[in-house]
Amino acid sequence: MKKAIVCLVFTFTFFSLYTVDAQTFTLGLRGGISIPNLTAGSNNRNPLNTGYSSRLGPDFGLFGEFRLSKLFSIQPMLEYSSQGGKKNGLQAITTPDELAQMFQPGPAPAYLYANYKSEAKLNYLLIPVLAKFGWNFNKSPVRFYADAGPFAGFLLSAHQVTSGQSEFYTDPAGTQPLPGGPQSFNANTDVKSSLHTFNVGLEANIGFNYQLGQSSIFIEGGGNFGFMNIQKYAKDGKNNTGAAVATIGYSYRFGK
Repeated sequence: MKKAIVCLVFTFTFFSLYTVDAQTFTLGLRGGISIPNLTAGSNNRNPLNTGYSSRLGPDFGLFGEFRLSKLFSIQPMLEYSSQGGKKNGLQAITTPDELAQMFQPGPAPAYLYANYKSEAKLNYLLIPVLAKFGWNFNKSPVRFYADAGPFAGFLLSAHQVTSGQSEFYTDPAGTQPLPGGPQSFNANTDVKSSLHTFNVGLEANIGFNYQLGQSSIFIEGGGNFGFMNIQKYAKDGKNNTGAAVATIGYSYRFGK
């Protein structure tokens, strides 16, 4: 299924490149800020996959635009996209094996709690193919546009970065500490092996383009959302990626 989706995306891109007059080709670069978050699925929610807030990261891309008419064009793109989320404060962790022994002979709780900072830094290569509609303001060089389309996403890297010191607690309110005192949470852990490396989703943007001869500058805002659960293991719950994005860019039109 995954291979079929990728083939469809690339087939659609190739068809667009093959059928459009080369005189309408525009090449561009864009870069800006990604404001991603991780949302928990409606099923299999637990203290590990909930409670995320937005983080900040870079977003940049290279695109080609193939204009089919004055109003409509196709825009495939290669996009580096920061995804993930962060938690600050008291949060759940899976009970470590060395601490589970403290509860013997009774069963250990599934989760313990600690007060620290945690950030999931996920970086993807997105390959969107966008249908783009644009309108000029009379004879003004200013053009408004909106685009939307599917993307295939490939996970490049994934790290869980934690910092701070805290005691371990047996309750989510942090009122029942375990003996042993504060422990360090300073770590940078590669978690790519626990995540699916492929995703599909939808991207959409709106923006304003200012034409300077065959060159253009633009400002754009939009977002993306991944449809597939990124977690491999049921114990980690279910999460979807997604981000709001704000970018500026430059493009150059070849030919007329």
